[in-house]
Amino acid sequence: MSPLDAKQRASLPDSAFAYIDSHGKRRLPINDAPHVRNALARFNQVVFEDEAARDKARTRLLRAAMKHGVVPIGFVRAQLQPQRRLPKGQVTFLLIDLEGSTTLLARLGDRYASLIAEVRRATRAAVRQAGGREVDARADDLFAVFERAPAALEAALAIQRAMRAGPWPEGIDGRVRIGVHNGRPTLTDTGYVGLSVHTAARICYAAHGGQIVVSSAVRSAVVDSLADGVGLKSLGAWRFQGLREPEQLYQVEATDLLADFPPPRSALPVDAA
Repeated sequence: MSPLDAKQRASLPDSAFAYIDSHGKRRLPINDAPHVRNALARFNQVVFEDEAARDKARTRLLRAAMKHGVVPIGFVRAQLQPQRRLPKGQVTFLLIDLEGSTTLLARLGDRYASLIAEVRRATRAAVRQAGGREVDARADDLFAVFERAPAALEAALAIQRAMRAGPWPEGIDGRVRIGVHNGRPTLTDTGYVGLSVHTAARICYAAHGGQIVVSSAVRSAVVDSLADGVGLKSLGAWRFQGLREPEQLYQVEATDLLADFPPPRSALPVDAA
């Protein structure tokens, strides 16, 4: 990295990096795990000289995290390597949410953590198998992105089939809801930004456990390549809080998946008149 002048040095938060050496160069705090965790959390607050310096810092910080056993979670991975990990342009989002997680936690107690780990392993495996990338994973949610809508639909079907087979403890009928939407968001150092991200989240939370709900944009992208036994059922047009235009929603149907669900949650039907 090139030397920093006094003004640049003053703009750096002291807690973000360990020190600036006698030549005015920024040194990453790679000496111990607490320093690494602090730098991961504050990476985007630091002003770098140029993108080359930012890339170099990302690489060194990831290596330091591996060395000290610090696992970047959530959006941190997208923050550190958005250009290398996540696709740009027209993409398809897949969001997964565990239905009734609070009730499950109260019922299972200490066993809930192992259940979530099993669900996470199954969903991640389906995403990877279909060629998707994980964007974020928080609590009982998983957010993934695909370059092609058919691949996202493939992953959604695989996830629901895996959930039908397990890994639920005896006596528990666990289910996940899935929403799929595509668009052209902006990829930044903090992940994806754009209306399509919010729309995908709304669609996911409108679905019921065991259900896959997709937008009209996804339907258009997959309708000509549906696998045998897979269909799309219109759920009508719905309005979501914060979204200006209504969304036409479709339920993905397959012979080995649940088919009967109540109307979408957290949404208002558009008046047919």
